[in-house]
Amino acid sequence: MTTYLEDTLRQLRKYKGLADAAIAQIAPEDLFRTIDPESNSIAIVMKHVAGNMRSRWTDFLTTDGEKPVRQRDREFEREPGDNPETIRARWEEGWRLAFAAIEPLREADLERTVMVRSEAHTVFEAVARQLTHYAYHVGQIVTLARHFAGPRWRSLSIPKGESARVDVSKEGKLYEISPRPGGSRGR
Repeated sequence: MTTYLEDTLRQLRKYKGLADAAIAQIAPEDLFRTIDPESNSIAIVMKHVAGNMRSRWTDFLTTDGEKPVRQRDREFEREPGDNPETIRARWEEGWRLAFAAIEPLREADLERTVMVRSEAHTVFEAVARQLTHYAYHVGQIVTLARHFAGPRWRSLSIPKGESARVDVSKEGKLYEISPRPGGSRGR
C-alpha cells in the first residue's frame, strides 16, 4: 500500500515535472511575459512558489511556516537581478527544500502539530495545504506556457482527440495503445 507521504512526494514530483516541461517549451524571455497588465508572469509565479517553499519547508517541524524574513509582496514584483537564471535557481532551491523536508517524515509524524501563520495544523493538514497550493500555481504556469508556445506546444498529457489511443491505467502514465494515423507512434 502506498502511504500518504509517498503519494505526496510522487504528486509533488509530477507537478514539478509538469511545470518544468511546460517552461521548457517557451523562450527564456517568455518567462517574464504577461497576458495583461494585472497578470503575473510565469517567472513571478515561480518566484512566489519558491518563496513560499523556502518559508514553509525550512525548519518545517520546529518553526512557523510563515517566516518573519519572508517578504511575500516582493515575490510578486520583478526586481533587479531577476532573470531566467536567478528565477530558475530559486525555483530549484524551493523544490529541494520541499523534498528535503517531506522525505524524512514518517506516517507517525502526520499527527504532529506545526504552525502556519500562527495557526496550528497537523503535519497532514500542512502538507495537504501546500500540495493544493502548488497544484494551483503549476496549473497557472502550464496555462501561460501553453499560451506563449502557441502552435509549438506539445501536450503534457493526452492531446485533444487522442483519448481512445491512450491507456492511462498503468501507474498513471500514458501508454499509446494504437498507432497514430499513418503508422507513427511518436508523441
